[in-house]
Amino acid sequence: MAYSLLPLSYCPWINPSPQLSDWARGTKARFRSLSVTDGHGRQRGGARFPVCVAEPVVFQNLEADDFRHPLDKQNTLLLSMVPGLNEFGKALLGPVAEQFMILENIGTSVLVSENQLSHLHQLLLEAAKVLSIEPPDLYLRQNPVPNAYTLAISGKKPFIVVHTSLVELLSKKELQAVLAHELGHLKCDHGVWLSFANILTLGAYNVPGFGGFIAQWLEEQLLRWLRAAELTCDRAALLVAQDPKVVISVLMKLAGGSPSLSNQLNVDAFLEQARSYDKASSSPFGWYIRNAQTRQLSHPLPIFRAREIDEWSRSSEYQSLLKRAMRHKTSRSV
Repeated sequence: MAYSLLPLSYCPWINPSPQLSDWARGTKARFRSLSVTDGHGRQRGGARFPVCVAEPVVFQNLEADDFRHPLDKQNTLLLSMVPGLNEFGKALLGPVAEQFMILENIGTSVLVSENQLSHLHQLLLEAAKVLSIEPPDLYLRQNPVPNAYTLAISGKKPFIVVHTSLVELLSKKELQAVLAHELGHLKCDHGVWLSFANILTLGAYNVPGFGGFIAQWLEEQLLRWLRAAELTCDRAALLVAQDPKVVISVLMKLAGGSPSLSNQLNVDAFLEQARSYDKASSSPFGWYIRNAQTRQLSHPLPIFRAREIDEWSRSSEYQSLLKRAMRHKTSRSV
């Protein structure tokens, strides 16, 4: 991303149904004892209830193409066919742009580590483990606009930047989904094009000697690719959250949330809103307006992303990934 890149995971409260998926049956829940009394106030003994689901499954040997969105594949292929574009991007992301972005994003932020904001550091490590990727550096930056983005320049260690307002807006699970989204960019090796597109969307292409080289057609191509790449990385967020409502809640809050309203937002209502948008834009005229509305955007519309992740969470592709991870987890525990 820039991210502009959530109920709890399944937990049976009494007895797990024999029809539960391999993933649900394989999760380990922690239990606590509760005192149960009869109608006369006499204690009847301890009952054990699951408090929460344990760690999410880890996707061993996960490949980027295991979850890459078809539009990402298509637009990546189109970009790769533009002669010299990759070399052109590397040239533009040379010493001047690199120095600008490093000073702008690292010099004005706080480096997260095990000794600095360790809870955020742990969220990153957990997400990286699930996606089977080396964790990058993470920086927290003071900014009132909720946002997160990833930069990987000149072969240096990549880093993620998260704005403080995003931390205030999201729950712990939602914030981890955002980090997973950014890790998805790295997992898919979006590399130079991601940094190039992020520089465009962040306005840094106005650096002297940099912006003049960017033709309008190139910007449009990169934005089209970036919109497709965002859909891929939303899938990475789901692989870590392992609950589509977590990811959809992030998108909903980015569309119209605030810390004071976050507990009142309804994910199901937001999905219904997405379906109504599809219906309203199904006519030829609606289709034209929809495309004109999104053409210059760096990200797909939040409701479109919500619908996409909802559909993928119910797909055989996603369920197959979960089952594969659960088989690996079961074989290791035997």
